[in-house]
Amino acid sequence: MLYRNCFRHLACASALVLTLALSSVACQARPSSVQGTAAQGVVPGIEVLAARGFDVLQGKKIGLLTNPSGVDRQLRTTIDILYHAPGVELVRLFGPEHGVRGDAHAGDATADLTDAATGLRCYSLYGKYRQPTPEMLQGLDAVVYDIQDVGVRCYTFISSLGLMMRACAELGIEVIVLDRPNPLGGRKVEGSYVEPGFFSFVGQYRIPYVYGLTVGELARLINEEGLNRGQKGDLKPLKCKLTVVPMEGWTRDMLYQDTGLPWVMPSPQIPYPETTLCYPSAGIAGDAGYLNIGVGYTIPFACFAAEWIDAGRLKARLEQYALPGVVFREIHYKPFFGAFAGKLLHGVQYCYTDYEAASLTLLQFYVMQALKELYPERDPFAQGSFSMFDKICGTDYVRVRFKEKYKVSDILGYWSKDVEEFRSISEKYYIYWPYENFNQNPDGDAPRDSDDPHPRSVKCAGQAQCIRNHFRQLRDQVFQYKRQLFP
Repeated sequence: MLYRNCFRHLACASALVLTLALSSVACQARPSSVQGTAAQGVVPGIEVLAARGFDVLQGKKIGLLTNPSGVDRQLRTTIDILYHAPGVELVRLFGPEHGVRGDAHAGDATADLTDAATGLRCYSLYGKYRQPTPEMLQGLDAVVYDIQDVGVRCYTFISSLGLMMRACAELGIEVIVLDRPNPLGGRKVEGSYVEPGFFSFVGQYRIPYVYGLTVGELARLINEEGLNRGQKGDLKPLKCKLTVVPMEGWTRDMLYQDTGLPWVMPSPQIPYPETTLCYPSAGIAGDAGYLNIGVGYTIPFACFAAEWIDAGRLKARLEQYALPGVVFREIHYKPFFGAFAGKLLHGVQYCYTDYEAASLTLLQFYVMQALKELYPERDPFAQGSFSMFDKICGTDYVRVRFKEKYKVSDILGYWSKDVEEFRSISEKYYIYWPYENFNQNPDGDAPRDSDDPHPRSVKCAGQAQCIRNHFRQLRDQVFQYKRQLFP
């Protein structure tokens, strides 16, 4: 017995020392893409919650805001997991855009219904109501959120999360976010803040267009920084009781393909994890209306084309710009549906060769610049309404200034003006390593957890969380070896 106790203490001490060493290395080594860590795989929040025995749900009546992307690594839905979990009372479902089961097209309103698989009442948050009513939340102790994000401000699921948080704050209901990877990683931050007058369901928070946070980190930020001010951004900020169930194994330098997780498309036009890299690169230009960006074809957001474009000339002009980290090829195709259905289009498809060096969001503006140089008679802003374009940009300044000469250099300063400030603010809410500038501002105070009255150092708290995650993994490995050696 003494021998076994000595072994146990030695194993734990060894794991802790190794954890600290690995944590130190994680802060210093920052490769452009993960290689070694991907082999172990990332564990999503729903599985971490299950491994903990659903501790934060025990004894509570639960609502669930989710869609088909809420799954574990075996593709079991969060709905089914919670519905059958011991000690968990799942009583209600809430559906965002596209619905709980993903059976609604983009922009189509969804109706309240009864879920056929569970018999639970399912309320639509993309129909008559965007924010749940008190009647929808009546009797609930907590609402769980589990949806795969894409890391871009205009994606409406994070807006649904914020409105749910506001509704729960008014009623004293806890919100529990089951965290998932940001498919763009945790380093990319691009775009300016939303300006007053341009807040909307596709731009609900004063954050950059690409924000470099997981949905759990984003929830913490909007909750603590007073950014949850309603769909129009003009209401008093509300703060809910918030719990984030973190992933295990995710670091900020991971893209989705580094995680080892299966991909379930969160919406119809994001069919592959690679599409998430293209979504912020083409979506704004798509709302100008004069280009097809692959929506309606097999590569949504991965190309720029129109009937009147000479593909070779456009490719050559873009290559003259020598844009870092991106290459182009000519493409010709006929979309299957949408405004360009059945028309033979010509243009360019693009691919990122150096993700860290590339600017995702500016690519579409360089394409628009090149087209204006090649086809000066083509003016995307000559007529029509550009309300959605401005809402997605979070301002009309980008459109108005860009239209003057169609030069990216004219909007570059504005588009990047808020990036460094946001990095400084948002890193306080990091849950995962590696950190940017970890040694700066070591005395910053963390937001107080709703059930913890004592402030603590944000970076120390984040470091402790990462150490705990590493320690749990190493501890489990050590005891597996122990069981093999001493059965």
